[in-house]
Amino acid sequence: MNMSIRISLNLLTAALVLAIHGNAMAQHDHSQHQTTTPKSEESTSTGHEQHGAQESPPVEPVDHSKMDHSGKDDKGTDHSGMDHSQMEHGQQTSENPPVDHAAMGHGSGATQQPIEPIPQITDADRAAAFAPINHGAMEHASSINAMVLFNRLETWDADHGNGQAWEGSAWIGSDLNRLWLRSEGEREDGRTEASDLEVLYGRSVSPWWDVVTGVKHEFRPGDSRSWAAFGVQGLAPYKFEVSATAYVGESGQIAATVEVEYELLLTNRLILQPLVEARLSAKDEPEYGNGSGLNTIEAGLRLRYEINRRFAPYVGVVHERAFGDTADYHRAAGEDVRDTRVVAGVRIWF
Repeated sequence: MNMSIRISLNLLTAALVLAIHGNAMAQHDHSQHQTTTPKSEESTSTGHEQHGAQESPPVEPVDHSKMDHSGKDDKGTDHSGMDHSQMEHGQQTSENPPVDHAAMGHGSGATQQPIEPIPQITDADRAAAFAPINHGAMEHASSINAMVLFNRLETWDADHGNGQAWEGSAWIGSDLNRLWLRSEGEREDGRTEASDLEVLYGRSVSPWWDVVTGVKHEFRPGDSRSWAAFGVQGLAPYKFEVSATAYVGESGQIAATVEVEYELLLTNRLILQPLVEARLSAKDEPEYGNGSGLNTIEAGLRLRYEINRRFAPYVGVVHERAFGDTADYHRAAGEDVRDTRVVAGVRIWF
């Protein structure tokens, strides 16, 4: 009995020793299997139940030495978008030497100096590009030119027959100096109601304005008389044609005429021309029917069609009104203070 108990204890002790020794050997083999057989993250996450499935091929190391500055290697892989700071290159060996990414020049194109530095601009370069202007070579042409313009040659149906009116100008000279002739007048029922002629010297003071001075002679109304004339004429801003002239008479009378007109192009040939003319006097002249202050205002609206640039028929409407003492003189003479008429005429120049 004692012998059998002793044999049983010896067998149990040997079984325990073999069990402990086998467990230690199994743990040692499993640790070596993990260190020598790397697995991808995908295979480890699926567990040991997929241990019999096909393993993924090993990842080939990237040779950055064969990459050009565009970020692509010899296999066409674009590494320009990779974050090299997060890449695990593993332990470098003699077959894969360490890569110097700083020497690869990623993103350094904007900071590189040009092969040939851009030279600084000198005063000689500026002088060659912007040569000084020779004002002597810009003198106006000395040729003599001339022009005759009848801005208004028109007729209308008056109370006593037909009425006619004209307004024209002519000049001869150069761009700077010109001799001007200006004339306007009215006739009604075969009788001249008013007419005058101006002879003026004009000097250009700007590309758009002339200063004029000369004499004016009135033939009607009343007795003929002469005036000294001083004024300006030209093109105001927004293309308003302006003429303003002051007159000094033989008796000390001072008068002025201001005329403004504008050309509105409805089409290339159809043109609407509004015109306003005002006359003023410094003192009363009953014998001539003129009062002091604002004498008359004439406003017209004419629509012309240019058959060619030199010949253009037109139709229009004109309204004339007298003011102040001039209106009283008209009433005393049995004349109308207001007058509205429809006109037809032609505008020509040559």
